[in-house]
Amino acid sequence: MMNVPTRWRMLLVLFLARTAMAYQFQTVPSTGPFLIDNLGISFGQLGTLIGLYMLPGIAIALPSGMLARALGAERMVLIGLALMAIGGALMSVEAVLPAFAGRLVSGLGAVFVNVLMTKMVTDWFADRDIVPAMAVFVASWPLGLALGLISFPPLAAHGGPAIVMGAAAGVVALCLALVALIYRAPPNAPIEAANLKLELSRREWLLISLAGLIWGSFNAGYVIFVSFLPDLFTLRGYSLVEAGRTVSLLAWVVIASVPLAGYLAQWLQRPNLLMVGGFALVAAAGAALPAVAAPSVPFTVVLIVIGIPAGLIMSLPAQALRPQNRSTGMGVFYTWHFAAMAVLPALAGNARDIANSAAAPVLFAAATMVLAALALVSFRIVQRRTKEAA
Repeated sequence: MMNVPTRWRMLLVLFLARTAMAYQFQTVPSTGPFLIDNLGISFGQLGTLIGLYMLPGIAIALPSGMLARALGAERMVLIGLALMAIGGALMSVEAVLPAFAGRLVSGLGAVFVNVLMTKMVTDWFADRDIVPAMAVFVASWPLGLALGLISFPPLAAHGGPAIVMGAAAGVVALCLALVALIYRAPPNAPIEAANLKLELSRREWLLISLAGLIWGSFNAGYVIFVSFLPDLFTLRGYSLVEAGRTVSLLAWVVIASVPLAGYLAQWLQRPNLLMVGGFALVAAAGAALPAVAAPSVPFTVVLIVIGIPAGLIMSLPAQALRPQNRSTGMGVFYTWHFAAMAVLPALAGNARDIANSAAAPVLFAAATMVLAALALVSFRIVQRRTKEAA
């Protein structure tokens, strides 16, 4: 470990903390049937509770980036992890109001973690290895989801949702201590003005907004697949635990495929082809899942392909922003991301209720991949035209 370059050690610390965030996010999707029974909520309300984790980001992502310029990114991340632990503890009270309130508090803390850890990774790797570093960083999200998918249903079956919420809060608290004790900023980190001004150019606004829409649509589709595919599989004869274990492959495979795709992308130098191809294949396979007699084939396609675009998407902010604007720019990026993540899973849950079909949210997830592809095309058009204009 002592021979590992400092920047990769810092990436490991941030990776673990973001894994804890994804682990906590998965508490609600993985215990959905228990929450529906214990709290007396509908599928639509469950989708809202899933998306509620991302809702504060719509209003707070941009201010959090601005606050980081005055208070420091590391301090804001520690505050965020503390809020996540508090919110998780509140959710362990099995009642509707504490559940929704705790999800909001946890989501508020997750805003700081998501926005500013991405900026911190960019500071360490912007000069080189940004795509593979971001691919490794992004893999923390499916790792946290996978750990939740395999551990939370048995925990909830044994002790109810409360023990799940408490376990996730404890993991977050451990990562809070880890970041506080180990992480430090790079010595050559760009100096940002310690003020609350927005200094993004029109070009930066356009590009970072489109990048955020790409990331938000892609992630929302992924989360909808993970959250609602177990429902589809249980209707095909799987038990809840078996369905959760099967869908957890969607996270376990992505843990490896995202970093590998990042290195492949750096070698091939064909980012647009890999991103658009990935979106298209996942959309087609996702649309086929409810329609075919043997869903294992399209599910395997989704498993293999869905990790390909992730690291490449997360390299887009470095192309869109000047170094001195990374904190505020990432705030804009995550405002779009959180908006998509708050709204789209809730719409998918409502589609499930309205259509009374487990296929509806899966088809909805496929449509979000098409939206991501369209946003990427728009990003490249704006990037080319504004570069030409400059």
